[in-house]
Amino acid sequence: MSRIGNKPVDVPQGVKVEVAKQTVKVTGPLGSMQIGYDPCLTVSVEDGKRVVIANPQPEVRRNKELHGTTRALIANMMVGVTAGYQKKLEIYGTGYSVKDQGGKLVLTVGFAHVVEMPIPKGVKVGIEVAATRGNEVPAKFSLTSMDKCVVAQFASDIRKVKPPEPYKGKGIRYADEQIRRKAGKAFASGGA
Repeated sequence: MSRIGNKPVDVPQGVKVEVAKQTVKVTGPLGSMQIGYDPCLTVSVEDGKRVVIANPQPEVRRNKELHGTTRALIANMMVGVTAGYQKKLEIYGTGYSVKDQGGKLVLTVGFAHVVEMPIPKGVKVGIEVAATRGNEVPAKFSLTSMDKCVVAQFASDIRKVKPPEPYKGKGIRYADEQIRRKAGKAFASGGA
């Protein structure tokens, strides 16, 4: 019995939900999204205000897993077409920068070459501070999209280019991420 799967999903004002042929299509102010769901589940819309996901065979483990996952994906689509999702990232390090060039995100993060990453379809990049100023003021940018999975995966891929190191904190990190710092080497004074 999935506790998450049993909770109905409320349909926000201005959002239209259609269920047909094992797919759920959600249309809202920001656009439309759709997902397919497994035939072992039943999805229905009650009065245009709630989406109910039912699991006729709750004793089957795979069905229980899909029940909660399907409900979470539909709830994420509701938020995506109304408010959208955003991930904010920061780049620390002297001389590091970020640019949006013709559908590619160009990162200068201390390598001998610049790193170019194609921006996925539906993701918008907003650059607040393009280049770092010393080690104190980071370069800041944000990623926004309707699809939570796409924006989170792209943010993770960007962070993997240069993860923050523990001594000075240089690298790419999420805006709300805390980096555990290590103490550097301590030199002993005095002679032998």
